[in-house]
Amino acid sequence: MTNQQRIKHLTQTAMVTALLIILGFFPGIPVGFIPVPIILQNMGIFLAAELLGRKYGTVAVGLFLALAALGLPVLSGGRGGLAVFVGPTGGYLVAWLLAPVLMGTLFQRTHALMAKNWWRELLIVWIAGIGFIDVVGAVWLAIQSNMGLAPALLSNLAFIPGDLIKATFAVMIARRVRNVIDFEIPA
Repeated sequence: MTNQQRIKHLTQTAMVTALLIILGFFPGIPVGFIPVPIILQNMGIFLAAELLGRKYGTVAVGLFLALAALGLPVLSGGRGGLAVFVGPTGGYLVAWLLAPVLMGTLFQRTHALMAKNWWRELLIVWIAGIGFIDVVGAVWLAIQSNMGLAPALLSNLAFIPGDLIKATFAVMIARRVRNVIDFEIPA
């Protein structure tokens, strides 16, 4: 990899990190029966994996989460600090860090990003993005809130309709961006 390619990838990584921060400006919608709101930032996680691949997508999300851990109010609703990582949303945040690795690996192995059929890319985002994040988040929610695993998993059903819409928009946006801007996804 040349120095120019490295600079290009790091610039794109910084742009996606900034996008994650911007998506945090939109306040979360409280669900009511669980202490986890509906937010827009997980669409940025999907975009990080689709536009940057597993390595730089994870770097972008990791940088974003590091800023949150340092106390900067980058999470939805202006939250930040280490306390959010041990609170009810902590499992979702950890899953955000791992999701680009999982999605990027599946994109690479199935050649979904290069395929003419967008449905393969969408299916990976639905399963490896939404499914993975919701399951890991529910497991942590069950542990942290002294809630059973089954109720925690069932409570995540409230997120599914919005997540499916956000994932669909993320795929549409990523495909358009890749066609317009030279986003070269590294291996």
